[in-house]
Amino acid sequence: MAGSYFLTTAIDYVNSAPHLGHAYEKVLADFFARHQQSLEHDVLFLTGVDEHGQKVQQSAQREGIEPQLFCDGMSARFQRLHESLGVASSHFVRTTEAHHKTVVREWLQKLHDKGEIFFQEYEGFYSVRQEQFVTEKDKVDGQWPEIFGEVIQTKEPNYYFRLEPYRQRLLKHLEENPEFVVPTFRRKELLGALAEPLADLCISRPKSRLSWGIPLPFNEDYVTYVWFDALVNYYSFASIKGSLHWPPDLQIIGKDILIPAHGVYWTIMLFALDLALPKHLLVHGFWTNSGAKISKSNAKSLVDPVPYVEKFGPDALRYFVLREMVVGGDADFSDERFEIRYKTDLGNDLGNFINRTLAMINRYREGKVPSYDGFHIDKDVDEKLRTDDPYKFYRQAVEDNFAPHYALMGVWKLISDANEYVEKTAPWKLAKDPTQAKRLDAVLGHLAETVRRLSVLVQAALPFTAKKIRAQLQLPSGPVRLSEALFGNSLNDHVIGKPEVIFPPIEDKAPTVS
Repeated sequence: MAGSYFLTTAIDYVNSAPHLGHAYEKVLADFFARHQQSLEHDVLFLTGVDEHGQKVQQSAQREGIEPQLFCDGMSARFQRLHESLGVASSHFVRTTEAHHKTVVREWLQKLHDKGEIFFQEYEGFYSVRQEQFVTEKDKVDGQWPEIFGEVIQTKEPNYYFRLEPYRQRLLKHLEENPEFVVPTFRRKELLGALAEPLADLCISRPKSRLSWGIPLPFNEDYVTYVWFDALVNYYSFASIKGSLHWPPDLQIIGKDILIPAHGVYWTIMLFALDLALPKHLLVHGFWTNSGAKISKSNAKSLVDPVPYVEKFGPDALRYFVLREMVVGGDADFSDERFEIRYKTDLGNDLGNFINRTLAMINRYREGKVPSYDGFHIDKDVDEKLRTDDPYKFYRQAVEDNFAPHYALMGVWKLISDANEYVEKTAPWKLAKDPTQAKRLDAVLGHLAETVRRLSVLVQAALPFTAKKIRAQLQLPSGPVRLSEALFGNSLNDHVIGKPEVIFPPIEDKAPTVS
């Protein structure tokens, strides 16, 4: 292996079923994990679920079952979704695992011993939805924002974690490491949030009103605040392969949990425990459903990814979400847009090119990729399929810009060039002229090589499709090194299989999204 790479996603709250937003974040992380594997890195990829807290306890109570039983059922749904989408994580995290509970209590004890946690009574406002205390400054135009849901007044003693002593250190880190938060405008938002002094974080809840949590090691009458519990998962499972991987190279989160959870709480927890911060926080936007924000609180807005996977296949959904969302911004989901991507990009552009190429090699050369050499190359026509620019473009888009949508644009530019090449060279015409046999060899060789290269370039985004392409080429299924996407002639005299339709036409309508 060339090295190691450690990436995480946010862990999903199991108080309700998974939706498109959950699927997108996991596919996005899986894309980066597969990319790093193609660079021969030993990848630790963590994702999973957050199983403690008041909302989980309430959901279990509504169903009349114990919280653990409720979590077991909901966690299984998330796991099945991951499996159906090909999300190949190293470990599916569950915060009810014994090892995690132990690490959470160890962290709490260390912070308490250092004097970073103290006890005091609080009187003020509490957001039931966010399970956190809020203040008047959190209001917008005199009203509590929708994200807080019901806000109640409360008075109770609790334990608090000091944040303000670390604010200047965090500001300095952001200034010295501009790539810490990606994209840049999200970093600016975090800097703005740090412009004012930070209030202490309440990190406990009394068992008298919340029993479903990890007890504090220094006072068993209290349980840990769910966010503190959840954030520790990145560290508690970082040694799942036997040795500690730290710090994370990439942590992928939604824009709603950058401030304050990951941008403030998480970073300061690490500072207080003398642990290195992650190298990058990649912050993605929200999905909307035909213009309406997808939200658990609005059931009509939810998009269930499962019917789309079942009807169109996992790679169709993977491709759509990776291509449509510019990481950092928001994106819209609709049946119409999804079907256009499926029929045009996947069916016509990629699928049809592969089918035509393999069919012509079978028809004109009995399934054997012909050898070709420079004497039969038309430099002006063939250059677009010989250049290594697609490989270079792809790597820069993924590694420098964290932009899968841009990388896929580059791949589809190669597909467009390849389809244009077929029309320009017209192999069916060359096949009718015996004097053009060597030129036909060169054309078919270039087309076969392009199919092979595409099987490499799409493997992170479309792993199932990549395997199908390689199976039809009668090549090992992979995954393969990304460097295999460089132009070569390894298919000379190689016998391929028969073409099979990868993205079959869909006659009836897509599943409804509302």
